[in-house]
Amino acid sequence: MILHIETATDICSVVLADNGVVVAEKTSEPIRDHASSLAVYIDQVLKESGVKPSDLKAIAVSKGPGSYTGLRIGVSTAKGLCYALNIPLIAIATTQSMAQLFYLNNSEYNGYVVPLLDARRMEVYGAIYNQELDEVHPIVAEILHSDSFSFQSTINYTLIGSGAAKSKTFFENKLNVAIDESFSVSAIGLIKPALKSYQEKVFEDVAYFEPFYLKDFVSPHFKAEN
Repeated sequence: MILHIETATDICSVVLADNGVVVAEKTSEPIRDHASSLAVYIDQVLKESGVKPSDLKAIAVSKGPGSYTGLRIGVSTAKGLCYALNIPLIAIATTQSMAQLFYLNNSEYNGYVVPLLDARRMEVYGAIYNQELDEVHPIVAEILHSDSFSFQSTINYTLIGSGAAKSKTFFENKLNVAIDESFSVSAIGLIKPALKSYQEKVFEDVAYFEPFYLKDFVSPHFKAEN
């Protein structure tokens, strides 16, 4: 029984799964209130399924990139639970879990998926994955332009996530690049890669693990001194 936590975006999502099968799920509409919602969602999925915290075998968390505040909340909560329950911590890249969720919902799709997270202005955090969830293009912080991600003309690509919509104008002339505006993040995308990590005993150090921010956080209110 693994508890999965997704807070890297505006979505707050908690899923309990047993051997890869969803037992209970609580996923919000887009919000910015993870701090108050996450603990409530965890309590709800445990009570709904009749599972005690002591029944959990591991905690899986979306490690980033993504929202600085959201990642801090999700990771600190996951670490606290792992420490209190003496169970392993599993961390999955946010872009990988997004790609997994897309392929789960689009089993007939044979192209590549491009998870994009909005990083303000015209920048995104993104990567490219194939059907086996191999990283065809590594995770990068990219300022969008028409040659971003070096799309090949012989492969179909689908862009998903909060950064996909604002990339439309750069790729609208590429017939092999599509945007799935209906895609929504969920902790369900963590289930399969987290189970694989659990079976292979790929765990994080609970004491020292930190989110994968990709870039240093800079407050929007920060002003450089003259």
